[in-house]
Amino acid sequence: MNTIVDLRSDTVTRPTPAMRQAMFDAEVGDDVFGDDPTVTALQERIAAMTGKEAALYMPTGTQSNLCGLLAHCQRGDEYIVGQLAHTYRYEGGGAAVLGSIQPQPLLQDAQGRMALADIANAIKPDDAHFARTRLLCLENTWNGHVMPHDYLTAAAALARAQGLAVHLDGARVFNAAVANAGEGGDAVAALRRITDVFDSVSVCFSKGLGAPMGSALCGSKELIARAHRIRKMTGGGLRQAGVVAAAALYALDKHVERLQQDHAMAQRLAAGLQGLPGLSVRSAQTNIVFLDVTEGRGPALLAYLKDAGVLATGMIGLRFVTHLDVDAAGIDRAIAAIRAFAQQP
Repeated sequence: MNTIVDLRSDTVTRPTPAMRQAMFDAEVGDDVFGDDPTVTALQERIAAMTGKEAALYMPTGTQSNLCGLLAHCQRGDEYIVGQLAHTYRYEGGGAAVLGSIQPQPLLQDAQGRMALADIANAIKPDDAHFARTRLLCLENTWNGHVMPHDYLTAAAALARAQGLAVHLDGARVFNAAVANAGEGGDAVAALRRITDVFDSVSVCFSKGLGAPMGSALCGSKELIARAHRIRKMTGGGLRQAGVVAAAALYALDKHVERLQQDHAMAQRLAAGLQGLPGLSVRSAQTNIVFLDVTEGRGPALLAYLKDAGVLATGMIGLRFVTHLDVDAAGIDRAIAAIRAFAQQP
C-alpha cells in the first residue's frame, strides 16, 4: 500500500527531521517561573512579527482564543462574531461556559464576512437590559478565503468608533499574509499590515507552519498579563515547553515562505477536479479546497478515497487541505481517485 495522502487538515503534519533536531537541541527552563529561554524567545519573536507589545505561548489555538476573549471581556459582556466562525461554532462554547461572555453571532457571506450594517445594529446601547458589547471577533483566513483588507479595516473602525476592541482569530493568518504578499513578496510585512488592524491576534503554529503543537496570543502588555492569569486558570501553565516552542521558532524561520507551495498544491487539486459529473469545486485562495457532491454521495466518495489511500473530511461538501506533507504526486493520486469515482456508472 502506498503512503496515505492525508488531506483532512494541515494539523496532521509531522515535524521535519530538521525541526526535530531543533527540538532536541532546545534550551529549556520552567516557563511557570518564566525562565524557559526558548519560550521567551518565541514570544518575543511572534510579538515583534505581529507588531504587538507582548505574546503568550499556548498549547492550542482554542485556548489562545479563549484567553483572548476572557482578557478583553468580563462576565455579562458580549462579543460579536460570525455564526460559522471558529471562536463561536467550534470551540466548545468556552467563552460562554467559562467566562459568562455572551456571543452575538451574525450571518456571514460566502467569504466569511459579516455585513457592516449587521455589526453596527448588533452593538447594544449602554442600558441595563442588555449585555455590554465589548469585542468584535474576525477570522483570517476563513475557510481558505483571504479577508479583503478594506473589509478588515472598515469593520475594525466601525467597532472602535463604538468603544469595542477587535480580536483576530488568525489560526491561518500566515496563509493570508503569504497570499497577500504574492510570489517573492514580503510575507512578514503583509502579516503586519493585517495584524496592525487588531488589538489582539491569535496565531497558530501547528497548521500550515507545521509545528507539532502550539499557538500564541499577541497584544498589549496589559492584555497579555490578564491572559496569563486566565491561561493558568484553564490549565495552561507550562514547564519545559521550550522543546515544543523550538519547533514553532524553526517554523517561523523556515516554513513561512513555503506556504506558497501549499497554495499551489490546492490550485493543482482544484484544476484537476474541474468538470467532473456530480461534483462542484469551490477553490479558495490558499490551502483549502471544497468539493460539493450531488445526490448525497459524499460519504460514498469519502469511503472510496479512504480505500484508495486518500483521506479527506466532510459529508455533502468535502474538504481537502494541503500542507507540507503532501507533494504533487500525492495531489495527483487524490485527483485520480476522485476522477475514478466520478466516472463510475
